[in-house]
Amino acid sequence: MIKVILWDVDGTLLDFLAAERKALRSCFEYFGIGKATDEMIGRYSLINKKYWKMLEAGEIDKPGVLRGRFEEFFKSEGISFNDFDALNGEYQIRLGDTIRFFDDSYDIVKNLKGKVKQYAVTNGTVRAQTKKLKKSGLGELLDGVFISDEIGYEKPTNEFFNFVFNKIGKYEKDEILIIGDSLTSDIQGGNNSGILCCWYNRNHEQAPDGMRIDYNIDNLNKIYGII
Repeated sequence: MIKVILWDVDGTLLDFLAAERKALRSCFEYFGIGKATDEMIGRYSLINKKYWKMLEAGEIDKPGVLRGRFEEFFKSEGISFNDFDALNGEYQIRLGDTIRFFDDSYDIVKNLKGKVKQYAVTNGTVRAQTKKLKKSGLGELLDGVFISDEIGYEKPTNEFFNFVFNKIGKYEKDEILIIGDSLTSDIQGGNNSGILCCWYNRNHEQAPDGMRIDYNIDNLNKIYGII
């Protein structure tokens, strides 16, 4: 019987790409860089994903992600700009301005409140995630929030998940379910720590060999049938 749900935030409970588009356009205007077109944002998004995967693989640290993605993006676009620390600061603030729920995720978390313990587990920054969870109302519904910046370790490391387990109390591993869209962060972390894994697979991608996926869903409402 599942007693604990560990929710990923970006790309699972909330539409990160929508927030990313709005934040990047807003930052371009704020710094007078010009207009961020859909094509440019698409290219930035691919670079951003690459850097986060490097972080999850332990190949780079968080500051390297936050700065490096912008350095590579602006260089590849041929845009003369170098105040990346200021840009990232404004970008983190603006990421929390756009709230778009996936599959009635707010109502799902609300309906499950009191039935199971629910926690957010995220690699996002404290500034962005705190604002998102407050503005979305999810923060009030959840039993706790675990942000990698505060813990000092990132998903999918065992150190991150062991910290979470120590804080939430004693549960059997088969009583804890992680739900997330990232194979390299959420599902790999669940595999490493031995808990149940639910892949939020909205785009119906092919599941990779050698990775344990206990539940493969394309809509968060299917959680009701699992719980």
